[in-house]
Amino acid sequence: MLYIQDFALACALGFEKETIWNALKNKLPPKFVQKKYGEKLRYVAPIALENLPHVKNSFYENHVNRLSESVLLQMEKSIEKAVQEFGNERIGIFVGSSDNGSEASLSALQEFKETNNYPKNYRLKMQQADFAAEFIADRFQIKGPIFTHSSACASSASAFASARNWIEAGFCDAAIVGGVDIETETVVLGFDSLEAVSMNPANPFSKNRSGLTIGDGAAFFLISKKKENAKFEILGIGESADADHVTAPRADGEGAVLAIQKALDDAKIKSTEIDYINLHGTGTKLNDAMESVAVNRVFGCDVPCSSTKGLTGHTLGASGALEAAFCCLTLDKKNAEHFLPVHHFDGERDLEIPQIHLVKKGETSARLNICMSNSFGFGGCNVSLILGKNDD
Repeated sequence: MLYIQDFALACALGFEKETIWNALKNKLPPKFVQKKYGEKLRYVAPIALENLPHVKNSFYENHVNRLSESVLLQMEKSIEKAVQEFGNERIGIFVGSSDNGSEASLSALQEFKETNNYPKNYRLKMQQADFAAEFIADRFQIKGPIFTHSSACASSASAFASARNWIEAGFCDAAIVGGVDIETETVVLGFDSLEAVSMNPANPFSKNRSGLTIGDGAAFFLISKKKENAKFEILGIGESADADHVTAPRADGEGAVLAIQKALDDAKIKSTEIDYINLHGTGTKLNDAMESVAVNRVFGCDVPCSSTKGLTGHTLGASGALEAAFCCLTLDKKNAEHFLPVHHFDGERDLEIPQIHLVKKGETSARLNICMSNSFGFGGCNVSLILGKNDD
């Protein structure tokens, strides 16, 4: 069994756990803004760059790593303690991110067009997928295995599976696991070309839903086999790859069902033991329809569910880790009233898809011990994580 020694997060709702939790349970208005990309105005959920700390090593200075730094600063003491306890060669880094290179490539290309030269400090390495993970290694002088997952919106959820495999195989004793992504012009226009970006704020599971809203986000966890002082544990992980289409999810939900069932089997629990599900819930027509099919098939209409993307936007490769962090906030002992993260949408259900229990403002649960978080990415990359309280 793996245990969560510490975690931290940042998104459009804020940087502090208490601030974010209050927003999730009180249904505060989402902090979406309109930006112009090309000739189009689109809603996004950004974190202002001026609110992010600078990094210590200027070579790694970019928006993505500054966002990671805002989270890592909150965990700094826990990570440094783990380095001292286990040694820097026995800690792994497993990061999920779907796009952390376009920021550097676009700015470098713009300068090349204007001056016929690339920026003096520009290196091709800054565009590589592992740049965000290598920043963390440099930040804490960690020498263990470094992995970057880029399986679209399932990236940071898949990172948990890899981290567990490497710890259980004996290659490392602890791991920093998580994800980070930012909204950029490349990302927004790329999803817009797929007709996946809504002209209006995300409206998951509504009959009026018309696409996703892209946001900034990061979340990181320190995990190990050490049970002492851990508030939460990773009970189960399920993965599947239905490979039905390059971008569209498999409509019958088979891939999602397989990931969910694998997670339940891995945790050795029944579907009736899940107390809350954080849905992938992007607000696109196809994704929400598929997920409602899968969740209804496994859980029926009884388990409380919500998509928090109606408040945070879709943080892409970071969403799996971010929403796992939301599950931890939900399970925290400070949540004595057993409040649940609200499902923020216009309230108009899509009655043409299977119905599931969407959490209303102020809703509580009589029992709150185990949560599930779903992440479903392009290419049929499906991951379900099951998290529980560590009451010992």
